Amino acid sequence: MRPVVRRMALWCLGLVWLTGWLTACGQGAGEDQAESRPVLHYFTWSDYVGPEIIREFERREQVKVVIDTFSSNEELLAKLQSGATGYDVAVPSDFMVAIMIQQGLLSELDQAALSNTMQLEPHLQTLPFDPERRYSVPYLWGTVGIGYDSAVISTPPDSWSILWDMRYKGRISMLNDQREVFGAVLRSMGQSMNSVDPQVIESAKDRLLHQKPLVKTYTSDHYDQLLASGEVVLAHGWGGPVARAMADRPSIRYVVPKEGATIWADCLVVLKTAPQKHLAMRFINYLMEPAVAARTSERLRFASASRLARELVDVSTRDNPAVYPPLDQLARLEWMRDVGNGIRLYDRAWTELKMQ
Repeated sequence: MRPVVRRMALWCLGLVWLTGWLTACGQGAGEDQAESRPVLHYFTWSDYVGPEIIREFERREQVKVVIDTFSSNEELLAKLQSGATGYDVAVPSDFMVAIMIQQGLLSELDQAALSNTMQLEPHLQTLPFDPERRYSVPYLWGTVGIGYDSAVISTPPDSWSILWDMRYKGRISMLNDQREVFGAVLRSMGQSMNSVDPQVIESAKDRLLHQKPLVKTYTSDHYDQLLASGEVVLAHGWGGPVARAMADRPSIRYVVPKEGATIWADCLVVLKTAPQKHLAMRFINYLMEPAVAARTSERLRFASASRLARELVDVSTRDNPAVYPPLDQLARLEWMRDVGNGIRLYDRAWTELKMQ
């Protein structure tokens, strides 16, 4: 090899080595930087997480979001009561917010950091479980009613009594949720779904025992699929899953019975033990951005608590009563409340119903 060529080759080899070394350092620095990003721990319902929405927040804030899920309010509470710490933001339902406040599990919110929570739907601005919204922000809301197949049930039902109709034996599903199941039968009896009268609850249990032979299944997870497939023609449930069933089976309809039903709200809260309280406030504010909230509402088919988000969702979503209940229904809706020691009456009655 001639000297000039040899020097050039050595120079190129050195350049390649230097470039590789710098690249490796850069990658290492990037990895270190990624590992040092703040981490937000989000504890939410199993189907509530939109991956693209989470990624967008991570990019915007240069953070990492770690998600853990639960399938019921009772599971959420049990995990926290067992000593689980490290969660920043959680999504309990209305009555569970009240319980968590009583047990000292929640931090007060920094209202100054939550500008996107100022445009709530009017009926969600003062809530019975947290009247001043010191601890919670309503996130998603809706009703519990009856999904039905209009191809089979041509006359729209208007009463809970249809769930006791012998013609539909084996084609009825009920939620696997003791408070909601008892809530439906109590309202059908003209009682409050929050009754703690032992005789009233016993009567409700008797009515449910009479209904049980008609029920195909008690499920809170896949009744939308049962409706869409035609396996059931009547489903007691939350409006969102019924709305999702409509997409697969256009004959599906939804009704809130005339006797009244549940209005519910899942809420964003910051836990007392949250390691990242300031980041948690920014995350809640982000989820309540009208455009972000509208995307969540569209995906889940649950109503957003944001009044501005309602204006951004597709008209077919906004006009679907299973998603956004007509305002004239609000008067006959009731919030589920913490019934204190009265829950033992429901626990016992539910156990007896399930065992027979």
